[in-house]
Amino acid sequence: MKKTYFNWSSGKDSALALYKILQNPEYSIDLLVTTTNEDFGRVSMHGLRNELLEKQAELIGISLQKIPFSANVTMDDYSETMKLAMTSLTEQGYTDGVFGDIFLEDLKAYRDAKLAEVGIQGIYPLWKLDTKALLKEFLALGFKAITVCVNAKLLGKEFVGRIIDEEFIEDLPDNVDVCGENGEFHTFVFDGPIFSKPVDFVIGEKLLRSYTLHENDDDNCYQDSNEQKNYDTSFWYCDLVLDS
Repeated sequence: MKKTYFNWSSGKDSALALYKILQNPEYSIDLLVTTTNEDFGRVSMHGLRNELLEKQAELIGISLQKIPFSANVTMDDYSETMKLAMTSLTEQGYTDGVFGDIFLEDLKAYRDAKLAEVGIQGIYPLWKLDTKALLKEFLALGFKAITVCVNAKLLGKEFVGRIIDEEFIEDLPDNVDVCGENGEFHTFVFDGPIFSKPVDFVIGEKLLRSYTLHENDDDNCYQDSNEQKNYDTSFWYCDLVLDS
């Protein structure tokens, strides 16, 4: 079996990809790796509190490694930190890394090029599968997820803090991918076949946050495990709080 780590975003595509790779006897998954914003203690792009990320890992039963970055990290610093982290993983015997990407060719090419620098093979269990079929499979398996971030350019406030279900699918505009593969929305998975029990949480406030682009931001577009290159700068966030 190949010693393999999983690039965990906390969202639905990650959850389904993890479920699928765990069925494959060729890979031994014993580590989840997530990039986080150390200034706010949250998952990159998703805006999810670290406590909920940690609870996910606990209930999945796989160790978690967070790779923290400042909110204003430069692309050079990001690339260097990620290379050091990946090199450390190879030194621990990891040969493969799993991602939940579905169809973004340039993102996959970027990942594979960076992984090749340290001798890691990228694995993509959902690659080129139909996104609507994937989401229906996700629901049929018993997974449950809630939107925590939506692109305000494409979706209104009413789409954030919403449970992913058949009605959600039907309500999505035609120009929004049903899995949000173009960065239209991000989710938090709180139940499903990979969890020992559901993650208990309460829904907090919804906030609109806008960001100012800086020089070279176009080179800083691949930090999040699910994000494609784009210049959208306003997002609705729904804060979730761990219910202890």
